[in-house]
Amino acid sequence: MKDLAAIVLAAGRSQRMGAFKPLLPFGPSTVIKSCVKHLRDGGVPYVIVVTGKNPEAELLKQHLADVPVVFAVNPNPLSEMSDSIACGVAALPDHAKAVLITPADLPAVPSVVVAAVINEWRSGGRLVVPTFDQRGGHPVLVDLEFRAALLNLATERGLKGLFRTHSDRVSRLAVNSNYIARDMDTWDDYRVLHEEVFGVRPQGRLSDDEKSSKSGR
Repeated sequence: MKDLAAIVLAAGRSQRMGAFKPLLPFGPSTVIKSCVKHLRDGGVPYVIVVTGKNPEAELLKQHLADVPVVFAVNPNPLSEMSDSIACGVAALPDHAKAVLITPADLPAVPSVVVAAVINEWRSGGRLVVPTFDQRGGHPVLVDLEFRAALLNLATERGLKGLFRTHSDRVSRLAVNSNYIARDMDTWDDYRVLHEEVFGVRPQGRLSDDEKSSKSGR
């Protein structure tokens, strides 16, 4: 398994949410710790968390002090996700042969999905995307024969552009989990997902006034 690594993209400031998403409670844990745990339980031994250069990043590093992850920093808070991916790829260990990539706001992706994506790669898939009801999700896996492409993703197309350009190398893997595409752009997204997974509302719910204040509305 040492030939695998993962990049968790956590450089955003969660302005639409009104609270820093990676540190939100998620059941007995938090969003970011749940993300990392599912990756590791699914068979990924080396996880890189890409942060921004902002106060939230320092809080994130403190929060993950007891978790075996490596940090990479995207110094430009206004840059696109492609820049964060490049920062993560630059931090990959030399022995890595494939990398899984996921945003930090998909905390409910089960470890069995991670394992299935890895198995698809070991069976010959070089660009692997899990799907549910034909809709793609995360984590995606990229064989590192595409390392140079990951370091130079087109800003406007990102990973989707890479997968489209090499569509003949893409394995679309059907999985039994809609959580692969359940990211959390808004507080309602978070609340609904938390209730669905745990049967209760998340702790520390923001009032409407607090949400408006934090999001600048």
